[in-house]
This record gives sequence, C-alpha cells and structure tokens, in this order.
Amino acid sequence: MKRAAITVGVILGALLLAPAIFAQGEKEGQGSAIVTILPKHEGDSSVDAAPKDLSLKTNGKEATVSKWTPLRGDRGGLEVVVLIDGSARSSLGRQLDDISQFVQSLPPNARATIGYMENGNAALSGPLTTDRAAALRGLHIPAGSAGSNGSPYFALSDLAKRWPSDDASARREVLMVTNGVDEYNRRLDLDDPYVQAAVNDAVRARIILYAIYWRDQGRVDQTQYANNAGQNLIQIVTDATGGKNFWIGSGNPVSFQPFLEELNRRFRNQYELSFSTRLNGKPEIQTMRLKFSAPGNEVTAPQQVYVGHAGVAQN
Repeated sequence: MKRAAITVGVILGALLLAPAIFAQGEKEGQGSAIVTILPKHEGDSSVDAAPKDLSLKTNGKEATVSKWTPLRGDRGGLEVVVLIDGSARSSLGRQLDDISQFVQSLPPNARATIGYMENGNAALSGPLTTDRAAALRGLHIPAGSAGSNGSPYFALSDLAKRWPSDDASARREVLMVTNGVDEYNRRLDLDDPYVQAAVNDAVRARIILYAIYWRDQGRVDQTQYANNAGQNLIQIVTDATGGKNFWIGSGNPVSFQPFLEELNRRFRNQYELSFSTRLNGKPEIQTMRLKFSAPGNEVTAPQQVYVGHAGVAQN
C-alpha cells in the first residue's frame, strides 16, 4: 500500500507540474538577425567572434544565443535591391556610374535588381539575377513626374510584401536613394503610421535597409524642415532593421562611391545571429539589444526582430 501511495503521489505531482511545463514551452520563441561587425581598421581580416562574446536582450529580458554563423562561402547568399526615388532630380544621372560599379562589384553569387519608387509602389525593372548586364539594363534617370514618389515608406512596405524571391537563406538588403520625406505627413512625426508600418513589414520580411540621401524635386522644392524630418524618419527604419542611413547634410553628395564602398564592406562582414527568447502567445516583433565584448569594432544590429514559436521554421 505504501508503494502504491508513493506511485500515486508521483503521478499526481507530474500532472500538477505538466500545465506549468506546457505553459513555459508555449512562451519559448526563436528568431534570427543579421549583425554587421566591421573590423577596427579597413583592410583588417573579419572579426573572429563567438557566441560567448555576445550579450543579447529582447523586450528587455535576457535571450540565449543559439548560433552565430559568418555569412561567407556557402552561407553567403545575398539579394540586393537598389530602389531609387522615381521623382529624383535629373542630376542623379551623375551618380548612375557609381551605382553601376556597385552592382558589378557585388559577389558573383549575389542577385540584384534595380527598382523605382513610383506612386507608393516598388516598381522593379526585372527579377533578381546574377547577370549584372541584365540587372543594369533597368538603371536609368528616373522618368517620374515631380512628386510622383508619394511616400518611400509605402514603397518599402510594398517591396517587403512582394519580395521577388523565396530563398529563405539569403540576406535581403535594400539600398534606397531618397530624401525620406513622407508626402502624406511631411512633419517630423516619430509615430508616423506609414513609417511604423514600413518598419513592421521590413522586419517581418527580414529586410535590412540602407539609405543614401538625395533631394527629391517634389511638387515644389522641399523645405529644409521637411528634408530634416525625412532623414530622421528614414533613420528610424534603418536603425530598426540593422542598416545605415548615409547622410552628410542637406546638400546632395558629390559622389555615392564612398557610401557604396562601405556598403560592400558591410556585406563582407555580416553574421547571422540565431537566438531563443520568451514569447507571450503568438509570434511578434520584439525590441533587441546586442552587446559585443570585443572593443574597437563597429557593431550594427537591428533594433527590432521578428520572434516566432520555437521549432517552427521562419519564413
């Protein structure tokens, strides 16, 4: 009898613990992010990082780094979309050679295409391709009328929802040539719903956004206030996705070359960070904070990440 009582007690204890274990399992989520770590000096070899060098928090709570993968060789899949403001000034033509050289300098296995922001859409000139000549056939001076872009954030959301590839292993990198001004809300509104929608759509689609400032001719010349507001808004998106906003002031840059050279350097020094963390219910976008223990290196990580259920493959 005593043995039977012990057995019953063990079973009851297990049953009582089961809901707690199940609930804990339901709160376990997983996600991944692309992190850029530039060496201290240009020309240095890539940083030799390991999971032990990383400290990660999502939604303010400790997360566990499960994998840290250098994105080179067989894991170096790369997809690049150059998205140009469809109503940019015709003087943008002086930058087309720099853009052409950038596309041609991408790794041989990288796939690229050119697109234009037109009436809130991302109008791609062709599919993603490793054929550089084919990709560059779509590069031209924007033909859109003044103000035809409308909102770069509409265009980014459109691209995120219709990304022209289903390769889940490839990095999705977007370079936008834009002043960042939202024609539907030209003031500096950090809660701009179109900007927030673009962030959510880009993060869910695993897009990393970079931007080069170029003044839109617009319906009329943009005010200095509108241009500053636009750059602050586009900065929100680049920071959220782990990219960078190349902006040196209100004037158009003389050349895109230094920005594009840095962008290529960033592509060569990227890593995929896989992690597990707490998840309250359904998949969601969480804030992310990453610390890298090796000093002196420039680390760029997304501020927001998409977290899904553990054990379920992420798209």
